[in-house]
Amino acid sequence: MKLFLKGTRCDTPKCSFERREAPPGMTTGRRSKATEYAAHLREKQKVKRYYGVLERQFRNYFHQAERTKGHTGDALMVLLERRLDNIIARLGLAQSRAQARIMVSHCHVTVNGRKVNIPSYLVRAGDVIRIKARPKSQTLAQANKAAHTRQLPEFLSLAEGPELEAHVLRMPEPADVSIPVQTQLIVELCSK
Repeated sequence: MKLFLKGTRCDTPKCSFERREAPPGMTTGRRSKATEYAAHLREKQKVKRYYGVLERQFRNYFHQAERTKGHTGDALMVLLERRLDNIIARLGLAQSRAQARIMVSHCHVTVNGRKVNIPSYLVRAGDVIRIKARPKSQTLAQANKAAHTRQLPEFLSLAEGPELEAHVLRMPEPADVSIPVQTQLIVELCSK
């Protein structure tokens, strides 16, 4: 599955996704059918790579999602969608989540007027996210915004003006998740 980890470069035909019939090397056998464990693990790895989260962080998010009321898988995806680097990427102010992570860690972003340099910062409803007024920050964000073609999610709004400013209108819901994922497989794997 194409995860668009490279930003706009994944829209070109060069970034194609194909699966060969035989595994690499001199073997001529066919690929064997994936086990149930492999399907669970692949789903978890897909989510980890998409959001740029390491194993320990993912475990912490999973334990936090377990403590909330409701479906654990949906709560996990909502927590991952609330990350500041993900919000910056979803707004189109960065080409990819990796670039959004760099923008946040290099202090190009403020939340509610305060400097935030932690990409895993969890935004809340009513937060105001601004790109700093420095020329370098503004030109970087404006260039990325001009190249952004995807639609803005419903829980975010982007205000036009001399400074780029975004508002978190509400908490993201499971329907707002940007990738198709089977959360039940992740819950079954991590609950063992």
